[in-house]
Amino acid sequence: MAYVDGFVVAVKKQDVERYKEMSTTCGKIWRELGALEFRECMGDDVKPGKLTSFPQSVMLEEGEVVFFSWIVYPSRASRDEINDKVMKDPRMAQWMKPENMPFDGKRMIYGGFEMVVDV
Repeated sequence: MAYVDGFVVAVKKQDVERYKEMSTTCGKIWRELGALEFRECMGDDVKPGKLTSFPQSVMLEEGEVVFFSWIVYPSRASRDEINDKVMKDPRMAQWMKPENMPFDGKRMIYGGFEMVVDV
């Protein structure tokens, strides 16, 4: 079964267009290098929780919106290979610099997941 990298980030509303530009560029690179899917979803019905929530996970601030994103790969091994190629790709250089990121990378929640159900 496939392997998935998942992400949750906070993006300032004023930076949403820049974030979408970055994601479109990066998504094309990931897909070109072998990712099966690259998805970015902007929060629409994301309420703060009492104990846990997407907003709490990224310490959402006034004027920000939550993005939930994922990349699908054929396997964990292919994910590792693809991510290595992506990080070395010169087209990624501008987005790897913290000052160019349209979100606070210190508040990004991410991880790799083995898919166990695919209906």
